[in-house]
Amino acid sequence: MSTRRDFLASSFGSGVAALTAAHLFERSAPADDKPLMVDCHTHFYDPTRPEGVPWPGKNDASLYRPVLPKHFLEQAAPLGVTKTVVVEASPRVEDNAWLLDLAAKNPSIIGVVGNLTPGQPEFAGHLKRFAANKLYRGIRVNHGAVKTGLEQPEFLADIRRLSDAGLELDVNGGPEMPADVARLAEKLPELRIVINHLGNVDVDGTEPPQAWRDGMRAAAKHPRVFCKVSALVEHAKPKSGEKKVPEDVEFYRPILDAIWNIFGDDRLIYGSNWPVSDRAASYRALFTIVNQYVTARGRATSEKFFWKNAQTAYQPPV
Repeated sequence: MSTRRDFLASSFGSGVAALTAAHLFERSAPADDKPLMVDCHTHFYDPTRPEGVPWPGKNDASLYRPVLPKHFLEQAAPLGVTKTVVVEASPRVEDNAWLLDLAAKNPSIIGVVGNLTPGQPEFAGHLKRFAANKLYRGIRVNHGAVKTGLEQPEFLADIRRLSDAGLELDVNGGPEMPADVARLAEKLPELRIVINHLGNVDVDGTEPPQAWRDGMRAAAKHPRVFCKVSALVEHAKPKSGEKKVPEDVEFYRPILDAIWNIFGDDRLIYGSNWPVSDRAASYRALFTIVNQYVTARGRATSEKFFWKNAQTAYQPPV
C-alpha cells in the first residue's frame, strides 16, 4: 500500500519532471515560438580518435566518418530539431564516458543512453559511476539479452538497479521483441522501457503482421513502456521497379496508424536513427514523413511526439 510519503515523493518527482521539461525547452525556444523538437535516437562517434571505434567498420563507406553533434545539427536544426538523446552503440565501457564528455560540451545533447551489460559482476559499479552524471539517462540492450535475462536473477537484479536509479531501458530487436518486453515489464513494473525502431518490423505500405501487433499490444498494456518511431525508412521496402524507399506519408500510414492505435498519443517518441538512416533516405525526408503524419493529428499530439513524451521516458536534466 502506498504511504503518504510515497505519494508526496511521487507527486514531487512528477512536478520536478514537468518543470524540468518546461525550463529545458522554454530556454531554447526559438524567437518565433515554434515548438521545439527532440530526436531521441542518434549515434555519435569519431573514427579519428586514437583508439578508433568498434562500430561502424572501416569498410562501411557511408558511415565510417566522424559523426558529431555539429553534423547532426547541420541536418536537423533547419527543420526545428535542435536537441537529441544519443544512443551509444559501442560495447566499450569507456565509450560511455566519451559520450558523456561530448554531451558536456554540446548542449544539443540532453541525454545519453549508454551501453553496459546487465548480469555481469562489474555492472553495478559501472552503473553507479555513470549514473552520477545526470545526462546519463539509461542503457540499451538487445532483445537476446532480455529474452535470456528473464530467467536470470543476476540480469533482473541489475535491471532493478537501473530502475531504482531512476533510469530507463532501451530495447532493440526484431518483431518478436515486444512480447518479451511485456514479460520484463510484468516482472519490473516500475521500470521505464523504450522499444526501439518500432520493433524493426518491415514496412511495405500494407498492414503490419498480426504477430507484431499482438506483441506491441502486450507491451503497451504496461503504462511505463514507450515506443520510438525510429528507423522507419530503413525498414521500408521500395515499390516495384524502384530503387529508393518511398518518401510519401501515405506509404507509411498503415504502420503509423497501427502503432498509434496501440500506444496512443502519450507513449510514442520521435527518433531518426541518424546517421544510419542516411542509408535509406535523407534526414529531411524521414522527418517530413513523420512530421506530416503527426501534424495532421493536431498540435497537442505533435508536441507530445516531438518532446513531451521524451521528457516522460528519459527525464533529462535542466
